Amino acid sequence: MLVNLNEVLPKAKKEGYAVGLFNTVNLEMAKGVLAAAAELNAPVIIGTAEVLLPFASLGELAPMLIPLARDCPAPVVLHFDHGLTLPKIREAMDLGFTSVMYDCSALPYEENCEAVRKLTEEAHSRGVTVEAELGHVGSAGPDAGDGSVYTDPKEALDYSTRTGVDALAVAIGTAHGAYTAAPKLDIPRLREIAGLVEAPLVLHGGSGLSDEDFQSCIQSGVAKVNIFTDINCAAAQAAHDGWAPGEGMTGLMGGIVESVKAATIRKMRVFGCQGKG
Repeated sequence: MLVNLNEVLPKAKKEGYAVGLFNTVNLEMAKGVLAAAAELNAPVIIGTAEVLLPFASLGELAPMLIPLARDCPAPVVLHFDHGLTLPKIREAMDLGFTSVMYDCSALPYEENCEAVRKLTEEAHSRGVTVEAELGHVGSAGPDAGDGSVYTDPKEALDYSTRTGVDALAVAIGTAHGAYTAAPKLDIPRLREIAGLVEAPLVLHGGSGLSDEDFQSCIQSGVAKVNIFTDINCAAAQAAHDGWAPGEGMTGLMGGIVESVKAATIRKMRVFGCQGKG
């Protein structure tokens, strides 16, 4: 069933588990993620990000993902992640995405607040939920979290109050992409933010963290975790392992779906969302 963030994240926050966002750029990845949600009766968030649009456009993805989400027995949020430009965010809403992220984290604080506040009012008038980011989650490098600007707890309270966002992504030491060194997570900072902010908190840069890292973050207030690298690599590995001379794409598709499903199930069990649909 197709829902928005407000139909899955407040419950996750209250009951102490997290819902995964698994970005999907083709049919096999989407089918694998949704098969995992159906098998575990777990709420799930699928979608894409603006940086991934060169691989599949919003216009190509929406007609595929919306029927799949509606047919899934578990709750499914269709989310546009890391939207950077208003035209693309509005296109996602026009096409039927039920949730969007407006990433203004690179802007000065006041500009970030005002831009996100205006977009949140617009989105809410259309029944679409909004996620934003305060602080900045950088890219993985020799020091995990390279380029990150950690979220200030008092600013997080002010920001969430002024913008009215439905979910807030915070920077506590994670990084986007594959880690080359173990991240140093600031769990005390996360706990302080969670104690001040009513909106459910989001952890970006989730791929590559240990199970213990995830569980510590969830116990400290995270209700949504973003995953892409793990299932993207699982899909590629399945294609590699399944190929043989003379083998066509149709011979690989089933293995890709199953590999993505298995990787998604593993994360869902770590997040504790099984049976929460």
